[in-house]
Amino acid sequence: MGRKKGPEIPEEEKDLSRYYRLNTKAVDDLVNADVSNSPQVSRAELDRYRSGPKIRLRDWLKVLLVKWWFNGAVCFFFYWGLGNAVTNRENLLLILGLAIGFVADLLVNNIFRYYEKTPGGNGRWMMFGRKGFASLPLNVLYGFLLLLCVMMTYNTVNGVIVSVTGNRDSVPLGVEPILFGLITTGWDFLFLGIRRLGKQIVADAKQGNQTRKR
Repeated sequence: MGRKKGPEIPEEEKDLSRYYRLNTKAVDDLVNADVSNSPQVSRAELDRYRSGPKIRLRDWLKVLLVKWWFNGAVCFFFYWGLGNAVTNRENLLLILGLAIGFVADLLVNNIFRYYEKTPGGNGRWMMFGRKGFASLPLNVLYGFLLLLCVMMTYNTVNGVIVSVTGNRDSVPLGVEPILFGLITTGWDFLFLGIRRLGKQIVADAKQGNQTRKR
């Protein structure tokens, strides 16, 4: 006597059961996915799934615009704005250097952290980008360094113009926000490039030592 068969499952329910059957391996892979075990995806592929305007600026150009705008704003509000109130030039330059450092640490660097695509992705554009107040005094010192370089640039350019024209009655190139922002940002990019080059040289040297040891 044959075994009694149970009720036959309709074909529609079979299709639904196959549809909702979970692949446990796929679920485990998804849950345990992180940066180390995820496949590399090109920037072009990622951009296909991002909303917003299709015209995108390169990272270095966005950084340049942000730094230039804030450095120019520092000149406008602190050098021009306090120029009449603070008559002592040394005190005015002291305030200006402090402002460059504070603005970079509290505003510019936080803007870069906000729109970075991966954690630490914009760290290469910050001289001292560590979170917290530990980076503030370092950025202030760096602000004085940038200000010193900017002053040297203005003095050098004015000296060359005066030597060529012979006109010593006026300052040929005055301090104004647009050019001040560009010069400050230019020196900032130069120092960031030097730091990046130094890190690359050290990394290459370490890799060479490890290769020789093998």
